[in-house]
Amino acid sequence: MPGPAPTLGHPMANPGYGKRSAPDQRPHTGHDFAHLLPRDAAIATYIDGLCDGADISVKMLAKVLPYGQCALRTTLNRLQEAGHLRRGSECVATEEALIWVTRTFFSRTARKDEWWAAYTRGDVPQPSQRPTRSRSFILLAALGETAPALTLSERNCVTLEPQLSEWFERGATEAEVMSALTQGLPAVIYSSVDFVGTRLLRKLPPARIAPVRQVVLRTLECSECRAPGSPEAMRGGRCGACRGQSSDVPSGPAGAVPVQGVRARMSAVRAGLASRAERTQR
Repeated sequence: MPGPAPTLGHPMANPGYGKRSAPDQRPHTGHDFAHLLPRDAAIATYIDGLCDGADISVKMLAKVLPYGQCALRTTLNRLQEAGHLRRGSECVATEEALIWVTRTFFSRTARKDEWWAAYTRGDVPQPSQRPTRSRSFILLAALGETAPALTLSERNCVTLEPQLSEWFERGATEAEVMSALTQGLPAVIYSSVDFVGTRLLRKLPPARIAPVRQVVLRTLECSECRAPGSPEAMRGGRCGACRGQSSDVPSGPAGAVPVQGVRARMSAVRAGLASRAERTQR
């Protein structure tokens, strides 16, 4: 079933920040967020329709949605607990510099903690299901949901599929394609397949230059105290302290000195070292 139409005109975050869609999501259905409370489902649907890089901070969402910052903050935390969202940072390493940027990862498909941990490590799990149709066919079939005048038959979708695939090969996103096809429609469209085909040809974007290959490191942060930590420590998006987990539970590798014992261990090491004067006399 076609998903929600991309939300156009929403403010974008500063470059490198904002929403980042998780990979390998299942196709849209009419009940993607049916398991959530009505308000949470409405906000999740709105965020799902935004393109990557959109500003989904609490302050910005409060400006465009009919909810206050407190309600939005509560909803984002519940989306995190439900497996749709994770907050964190990403270290983007290029040939020139290392840059840490803030990310808000969003997944239409609810994910378990183990999936988010694997994604944070860069070990993206293989999807259990893949669409039987191409990315281009799915978008063309859904076009009529956004613009009824552009409804296409199955044969039309097959005909236009190669044209649209060239857009994706050149780096275009679904949101960009939908905007190019649906903005400024004339009052009457006599042939939807001819109209869409003409727009795909006339508005075909130039090929984008491939960016420098990047090495990406990620870390998640607690939704309550904002402390960074390993994905394994962020069960449900919260650190052990905020979940009420005892601080006595070791968090490091086997054999590591507990945090409270580091100072005592260092004092013992210093006491066993000979002073510089003693070393000279020897």
